[in-house]
Amino acid sequence: MRYAQGGGLTAERQRFHERIRLEAGERFARGEKNTVIAKELRVSVRSVERWRQA
Repeated sequence: MRYAQGGGLTAERQRFHERIRLEAGERFARGEKNTVIAKELRVSVRSVERWRQA
């Protein structure tokens, strides 16, 4: 099943997720490894890999 834009999240949760992605982007620029970023941001390594590719 596909969800509408935002995946059914509230605006507050969307902002929270976006802050996590932005933090990951800053860490990419510093050259941190995916596993370290994932552990510290409490997300999956796969998510971090997808964000880095994007």
